[in-house]
Amino acid sequence: MPEPKVWSVSQVNRAVRLLLEDTIESLWVSGEIANWTRARSGHCYFTLKDEGAQIRCAMFKTEAATLPADPEPGMTVRAFGGLTLYQAKGEYQLVVRRIEDEGAEGLWRRAFERIRAALEAEGLFEQERKRPLPRFPGTVGVVTSLSGAALHDVLTVIRRRAPWTRVVVRGTRVQGEGASAEVASAIDVLGSSGLVDVLIVGRGGGSLEDLWAFNEEEVARAIARCPVPVVSAVGHEVDVTIADLVADVRAPTPSAGAETAVPDGETVQETLAVSRVRMRALLAATVLRRREGLEVANGGLFRAASGLARPRREILERVTDRLESVTRRLSSLQRARLSEVLNKMHVLSPLSTLGRGYALPQDASGRILRGVAELSPGTGFSLRVSDGTVPCEALDSSG
Repeated sequence: MPEPKVWSVSQVNRAVRLLLEDTIESLWVSGEIANWTRARSGHCYFTLKDEGAQIRCAMFKTEAATLPADPEPGMTVRAFGGLTLYQAKGEYQLVVRRIEDEGAEGLWRRAFERIRAALEAEGLFEQERKRPLPRFPGTVGVVTSLSGAALHDVLTVIRRRAPWTRVVVRGTRVQGEGASAEVASAIDVLGSSGLVDVLIVGRGGGSLEDLWAFNEEEVARAIARCPVPVVSAVGHEVDVTIADLVADVRAPTPSAGAETAVPDGETVQETLAVSRVRMRALLAATVLRRREGLEVANGGLFRAASGLARPRREILERVTDRLESVTRRLSSLQRARLSEVLNKMHVLSPLSTLGRGYALPQDASGRILRGVAELSPGTGFSLRVSDGTVPCEALDSSG
């Protein structure tokens, strides 16, 4: 008899591991969670069991990081993975790549409810803290994926409804590991930039897992502390996220979010037309009231002025009478004085002397000739008498 081949334990376990991995393809296994442990390394270890058996399971760090929440003991789940053998201990196990609660979204739904309850207890969903949107925003901020259809929908609606509106976009990932941190950072940056009047945060539709970034607590808190109003426009109408509950306004789709954020141009024109009519009516009514008020005030002012002017008019009349009397007396005195002066001047006047028969010789220039020396023979002169002049000529002069 040939000598039997002797295998080492490691060879046996390695052969069994290869047999399991090569023979049985990846599969879903349904069972109840037991002994769930998350190690410091990030790996998770647990047991799946049913009424008659159990299987050890391992979920490594990368896959475990995608879980929205750790399954609770006793929870019935289905796990997807591949069978292998842990050679060091000779224990076969299921290396799990995905875990779902019964109903496919059970774990996500449980995590959603847990986060929702915590934030609701803090008052982040209260209606009193929600702010109204500006009626006519000059600039709209958008936080979404640069490559997604959501951005195209938002820009199309804004361009159609309010083409004068400026749009500032902060591109982020909206799905997968790290997406929530990017969304929260984008909200903080745009909200505090001073560039935007309102913020639209959103993406297109998907499963609860696809939308999970908008259910994360850090996104909810970024929306809550944003200094400008936030419109949450995540998924389709049936999708509700934590972001929707915290935001000032929830829109069922990105397009609806844009419609909510900006006014319709036609509506604005109609509003302006109505406002013009109202302003004219208000202005006419105001002018009429002011005119009536002025008329009443003028009437009162006239009566008051008449009452105030009457005693002053009487005083003025008395003063006028006194001035006229004084003026008459002064005028009479002045006339008397003037007559006296005139009489004295008349007595002293040469003309008065001429009236008594005297004559006054004058040369051609009217100069009075006062002596014989000024009257040489042949000199022409005139004699001024009381009623005129007489031309004369000197014939001889003698002292």
